[in-house]
Amino acid sequence: MQDSSITRVGVVGGGQLARMLQPEITALGAQLVVLDPSEQAPAMANADQQVLGDYHDPQALAQLAGCCDVITVELEDVGCEALAQIRDQGTPVYPDPDLIALIRNKYRQKQAYAALDIATSDFCSVDPAYPQGFIDFGFPLVQKTETGGYDGRGVQVLRSADELDRRLMAPSFVERLVPFVMEVGVMVARTPQGQTRAFAPTEMVLDPELNLLDLLLAPARLTPDQTAAAERLACQVIEKLGGVGVFGVELFLTETGEFLVNEIAPRAHNSGHHSIEACQTSQFGQQARILLGLPLGSVAQPRPAALVNLIGQPGFTGVTRVVGLAETLAIEGVTVHLYGKAECRPGRKMGHMSIVADSIDAVLETAHRAKQTLSIQGADAL
Repeated sequence: MQDSSITRVGVVGGGQLARMLQPEITALGAQLVVLDPSEQAPAMANADQQVLGDYHDPQALAQLAGCCDVITVELEDVGCEALAQIRDQGTPVYPDPDLIALIRNKYRQKQAYAALDIATSDFCSVDPAYPQGFIDFGFPLVQKTETGGYDGRGVQVLRSADELDRRLMAPSFVERLVPFVMEVGVMVARTPQGQTRAFAPTEMVLDPELNLLDLLLAPARLTPDQTAAAERLACQVIEKLGGVGVFGVELFLTETGEFLVNEIAPRAHNSGHHSIEACQTSQFGQQARILLGLPLGSVAQPRPAALVNLIGQPGFTGVTRVVGLAETLAIEGVTVHLYGKAECRPGRKMGHMSIVADSIDAVLETAHRAKQTLSIQGADAL
């Protein structure tokens, strides 16, 4: 007999995050129920039960709640009002729908940081119809749409007034372009009882064209004091927000040695995928424990690790083709995760590789080698 009384976990969204959560839920003796509008969604094939429906559909969400003891999400764009009603009727939802609603609006997220005295960059609301607001704030700046930004979308860097014609014509705010020496990710897990654990900070290198994660190193190449400061700030922001679940906290290490919160994700995150192979308890293992009412596990990481995102190659679309898989799997220390997406488009996340080795230098060398051997593209040339 298991200690947890929760036996059925519902996930809103059937993408790769739900797909990677499923083995952890199963390992702890529970079942996974997935809500997604597509029968071909990556997590649907392995789910114990499927609910077909839109992420915002109150009836579909109510159907999911009827199948489950607890609900979580793998994306922010969900029906928060319907989920709040489900919560109020007795089915726990982690993270809380009110917090999801706050986080998915990046302007409200920034306002929360300011109100809670969380270190973040200067920001200001703007109306894209009136360029003077951008000029008054000053360049260089980063424009972000309030909602809908994901995987590099909804973000525009403007370095001078000459680039204003590139501004995004959607409800937006601007923030100071931070001269940073490193972008750092910290995964934080927090239970309803307040038990909190942070994974070792990771060093994130973004693709400058796609503005999404290309290469990650774990642990980040920080001093012990910097590591402690990053973990402390990441835990502080989740605790002040009252977050329950697994959260990806993105930080900037500035040229003056200060950490600033960039933004957070209320879910498992790309910057924590390496933990599956590298850590005693992965980010998905922690999420499963939280959902099942169990204590958090150790986040010890015995060896350095890297993560390489597998992105749909430019110039091709259509049925997914994986090139170089056998050669890549022959490289010691490399594990490949393919997300099961039937269609490949340029810039789409199709999978990732984790690399573990005895040193950061060895991890980097292996990661660069693996990047040269494996690619994913559509079957049809554009």
